Amino acid sequence: MLITAARLFDGRLVDVTLNEGRIADLVDHQPSRGGDIDARGGLLLPGLHDHHVHIAATAATLASVRCGPSEVTDEAGLFHTLAGAAGSGWLRGIGYHESVAGRIDRAWLDAAVPDRPVRLQHRSGRMWIFNSVGLDLLLAGREPPPALDRVTGWLFDADRWLRDALHGMPPDLSLVSRNWSRWGVTGLTDMNPENEPADATRFSALRREGTLAQRVTVAGRATLAGMAPDPWVAVGPLKVHLHEAHLPAYDTLTGAIDEAHRVGRGVAIHCVTETELVFALAALREAGPDAQDRIEHASVATDELVTQIAALGLSVVSQPNFVAERGDAYLADIAPGEWSHLYRLRSFLAAGVPLAGGTDTPFGMADPWAAMAAAVTRRTAAGVPLSLHEALTPEEALGLFLADPMALSRQRTVAVGAPADLCLLTQDWEVVRADLGDARVAATIVGGRCVHQDPAPATPRSGD
Repeated sequence: MLITAARLFDGRLVDVTLNEGRIADLVDHQPSRGGDIDARGGLLLPGLHDHHVHIAATAATLASVRCGPSEVTDEAGLFHTLAGAAGSGWLRGIGYHESVAGRIDRAWLDAAVPDRPVRLQHRSGRMWIFNSVGLDLLLAGREPPPALDRVTGWLFDADRWLRDALHGMPPDLSLVSRNWSRWGVTGLTDMNPENEPADATRFSALRREGTLAQRVTVAGRATLAGMAPDPWVAVGPLKVHLHEAHLPAYDTLTGAIDEAHRVGRGVAIHCVTETELVFALAALREAGPDAQDRIEHASVATDELVTQIAALGLSVVSQPNFVAERGDAYLADIAPGEWSHLYRLRSFLAAGVPLAGGTDTPFGMADPWAAMAAAVTRRTAAGVPLSLHEALTPEEALGLFLADPMALSRQRTVAVGAPADLCLLTQDWEVVRADLGDARVAATIVGGRCVHQDPAPATPRSGD
């Protein structure tokens, strides 16, 4: 494949030849040269990589009802949304938060929907709430898990048990993959802590059959170690999902870190509270950190904790989109003295901490360009600024999604020999940087194959 008249980040106008899945040649543009894609001066970037997603859960949202901010904001709205949902089988609600109607339970759901099974997922992803019809279906001839409170209908951290109980088939990934391609995303890091070899094998099969266009880095259980190399699916870090109310034994965590390092894997530790982050850093210090180790979210980080993260040589994967999506709730629920500690960006970069971006979809909105825009503006949905001193430049915000998924301190570039995973925009950088949220992708290429195209500004030839 030949891409002509593409603008590189340094301003050069070039023609780019792709061969056998890599960039084979890159020369100054020759106006008389015909190619497969005429970039027309649009910016050519490495394909974006979302460093924190939940692929299957994102696909499942397409058959779900949104039940939290900003779509649903009060109890009456939630009742109306659930009671009025079409269909007769399982009703799957997502995105619920206590700001809507408090700590609702089984009885509340029974009042809203008494005659069909309902399961409502909390925005955190950790909790499901069931109505009585749903619980009866789940528990028919089945032993309930310890994490289920039958009185309230609350089920915590038991997604694998739930999937087995529902006899659920994995969701179709084709539509969400097309959405990612439309945004220029060529790679994803799936952060489900329950991922095991069967999940990685499924991603690989879907990639071969064309259902999933993106490369996938799979984080998850220790059992992923030692899997056979795959050009499309890489084994990522051991995922450790800390919960402040139920922290693991300290020796258990340090032992898991040691074992991951012994087999050449880093660890990715979920930390959304200050206590979780303090606990994680102590364990990493005890076990001895590795260059591949990373903190997921680092939602609350004091100056001292930022310094400790830097001293340990850790990376951070942040979700800048949460400032826009959840910032108003943060301002309402969190003491003003702690606002400056929320989802820090500039402070990590200033301390020398490698920083990458993830949307946490479906718990955040999946569009990486919106996340970049949020990193620059640092404003809530209501337009309220939240710690503007933590804002990034447009260049730094873009860099969050150009980091190498296997080495977050390294930025990917458009260069000869690099993988032919590319994102071509319709505009040059000076236009795009003025409003990252308005970026338009002309073409997305993965492994040298065009997986998305906008025929108006850039038209690949038939068969490409």
